[in-house]
This record gives sequence, C-alpha cells and structure tokens, in this order.
Amino acid sequence: MKNTMDKNASTEMNTLAECMNQLHANGYTQNFSVGDNGLQAADSKKTYQPEEVRIVNFYRFEGYSDPGDSSLLFAIETNDGLKGLLTDAYGVYADGKTSAFIAKVEDMQKDSKRRDDMPYGDQTQRTSL
Repeated sequence: MKNTMDKNASTEMNTLAECMNQLHANGYTQNFSVGDNGLQAADSKKTYQPEEVRIVNFYRFEGYSDPGDSSLLFAIETNDGLKGLLTDAYGVYADGKTSAFIAKVEDMQKDSKRRDDMPYGDQTQRTSL
C-alpha cells in the first residue's frame, strides 16, 4: 500500500503496523475508540460527535490466510485539531458502533462536499425525516 498522506513520499506500507507507524510520524498520535456517546480520545477522554471529526484517509488490510485478520485504519482529525487513528475490522467481525459512527461521518463529508460544489444560488436546505 502506497503512502498517500505525503505526496512526496514513496514509503510502502504493507502492514497495519507499518501504516500506523508512518501515520504516527505524520502527527496522528491520538488513539480513538467509539463508545456509546461517540468517538473518544484515549488520552483526554474527550468525546466527539460525527460532525466534529473528519476522515482524512483510510486504509484497508486483508488477511492472506485468515479473513479475521482483515482491518480498516482511519486517519482522523477533530474540529479542535486533534489528529489520531481509529481501527476496526470489516465484514462479519466489524464493530457495530464503530461502523455506524464512520458511516455518519462519511455521510456528512459527502453532504458537505456536495454543498461546496454547488453554485451559491442553487443550495437547498436539507432536512432529515
């Protein structure tokens, strides 16, 4: 897997550990987890809602001999400048809370991108049912 965090880098990141080490060197030092109340920073115990975080990049790793080794790694930035990592399995081993949280963040980022791409006069109010 090619390092996409630094456009000048040619570092190959073939394992989850190599990728985490490279991201850590790029300032993604916080460990995040998802609990009942949102994304939690391990060090400060501060909790973030989906609208307070941005997924900068993500990486998928597949286990060659064991599908249970398949995982996702997310590089995340919070609205107050914290940068860190969140890991999850995927498929049948995925954590439901983590998957649901990430889906909400991705949906918000997609909506934000669509609004940013619209001409000023064409923006419409979005409401949830």
